[in-house]
Amino acid sequence: MRNEVNGENRLVRFENVGLRYGMGPEVLKDINFSIAPRSFQYLTGPSGAGKTTLMRLILMALKPTRGLVNLFGQDVSRLDAPTLTAFRRRMGVVFQDFRLLDHLTVYENVALPLRVLGKEEASYRAEVVELLRWVGLGERMHAVPPVLSGGEKQRAAIARALIGRPELLLADEPTGNVDPSLGKRLLRLFMELQSLGTAVIIATHDLNLMDIYDAPRLVLADGHLHVDA
Repeated sequence: MRNEVNGENRLVRFENVGLRYGMGPEVLKDINFSIAPRSFQYLTGPSGAGKTTLMRLILMALKPTRGLVNLFGQDVSRLDAPTLTAFRRRMGVVFQDFRLLDHLTVYENVALPLRVLGKEEASYRAEVVELLRWVGLGERMHAVPPVLSGGEKQRAAIARALIGRPELLLADEPTGNVDPSLGKRLLRLFMELQSLGTAVIIATHDLNLMDIYDAPRLVLADGHLHVDA
């Protein structure tokens, strides 16, 4: 099913969404925005503004206190658990805590989403190796996460999020633990993924990074969101 908004399909649509924890004040207030297929947007704002929280709402890891969250054309409040799981598999996610499995090698961590889908290794091995080389981990594919640096873990998490060519990529500070030159290279990778059909949302504080590739900015401040085109 597809959602039509102003004549265009939308992967994500928020209408008057608010979020509070317990009986406390709202941390997000009247959030309204939508994400089109193949689009590229930055999510920015001061530290603590709620960027990660907003991404968790998109991922359906949090439920809003009020308002409508529509994902892939459906109201998420009406979806059962199997459908929610299937929707999450259409997204790639890079969070700051990486969430790599320590007992698996870098190669195995990156290939895991494809294994979960039941694909045979022969069908994806070359693609996984090529992607690991692109993010600078070609020589580290047989290492396990505990021996990796923070930057290497970051790159492994990015590769894992990209390997399935998701319809929507959510990346929370994806260049935060890498040097500027590698950050630019990773940005080019995200841009290439967009050109292949993935919508990309990058949460970042890095103004220099945002200046490299001009794209709309979703700006969070004081619990409110506005679009700086």
